[in-house]
Amino acid sequence: MKVFGKNVFNELKSNTTQIRKVYLGPSFKDKEIIDFIKKNNISYVNLDRKAFDRLSEGNTQGIILEVDDYKYKSLKEVDLSQKRIVILDHLEDPHNFGAIIRTCEASGVKTIIIPKDRSVNVNPTVVKTSTGALEYVDIVEVSNLRNAIDYLKKNDFFVYGAEADGRLYDEVSYSDKMVLVIGSEGNGISRVVREACDEIISIPMRGHVNSLNASVSFGVLIYGIKN
Repeated sequence: MKVFGKNVFNELKSNTTQIRKVYLGPSFKDKEIIDFIKKNNISYVNLDRKAFDRLSEGNTQGIILEVDDYKYKSLKEVDLSQKRIVILDHLEDPHNFGAIIRTCEASGVKTIIIPKDRSVNVNPTVVKTSTGALEYVDIVEVSNLRNAIDYLKKNDFFVYGAEADGRLYDEVSYSDKMVLVIGSEGNGISRVVREACDEIISIPMRGHVNSLNASVSFGVLIYGIKN
C-alpha cells in the first residue's frame, strides 16, 4: 500500500521496518526527513515530476511511502475488559473513517469493528486522514456484524445504535460496558444490525437540517455520552 504526506511519515518513522520504500518528488526539501531516511538506511528514490505524478494521489507534500498493507485484528483478539467499542455499519467514505479513527484515539476508544464486505477499508486516504491515530486504535474486520454484536453482548456489552428516531442521547442512562454503532452515510444502520441493538439513540436537531456527517455525529456522541 502507498501512503503519503509528511505527517504520515513522522508517525510511521517510530517503526522503520514497516516502511518498504520512500519516493521523493523534485519539490521535496524537508532536510530533517531526508536526513532521517539516510541515517536509518530506509530505501528511497528521487523521482522527476512526471514519474512522481504517476504515483501520486492528491496532495502528497512531495513524499510517498510504500508500506505493508494494514493488518486487521480478529474479534477474538479484542480486549473485552475495555469500556467502549465502536462498530461502523458499512461506512463508505474514507474521510469519515479516518476522522472517526482520530476521534477514537483522542477519546480513549481502542477498538473499531467493521464488516469485510461493502465497507471502506484502511486505504491511503484513511491513513492520511487519521493523522497517526491508526497506530493506536485496532481495526477489527468481521464477516458478520450481527454475530459480532451477539458475541459482545455475551461478554456484558450493551449496544447502542445511533439513528434519527431514537431517544435523545443525553436522556439515556448508559451501561458500564457499551458498544456504539454508527451507520453508513446514505442508509444509516442496517435492519439486521438495528434489530440487534439494545437501544437506539439520537442527537437533537434544532435547525433546518435533519442529519449530520457520520464523523461529526460520532464525535458528538462519544464525548457526550456519560457512563
